[in-house]
Amino acid sequence: MKSLIITTFFMGLISVNVAYAAQEINHADGKEKIGVVSAGNAYTLDDLSNKLSHKADEKGASSFKILSATGNNLLHGVAEIYK
Repeated sequence: MKSLIITTFFMGLISVNVAYAAQEINHADGKEKIGVVSAGNAYTLDDLSNKLSHKADEKGASSFKILSATGNNLLHGVAEIYK
């Protein structure tokens, strides 16, 4: 029972953290650009997107648009961030 409560608590923390994550967008219509972020050492595009979202969160952005993604074995990407 104790492990169920602990697991539920941590799952709740994870879902709250995801709720406030910056959202990836395709168009910046009506958004205010506040900067650019970059991230690297990602194994997949999803991993890269998550890393860029985390960096956008750190800068106080509500959304981001990926500008580029490059690499062979490890990916590196750049994204514009918006309020």
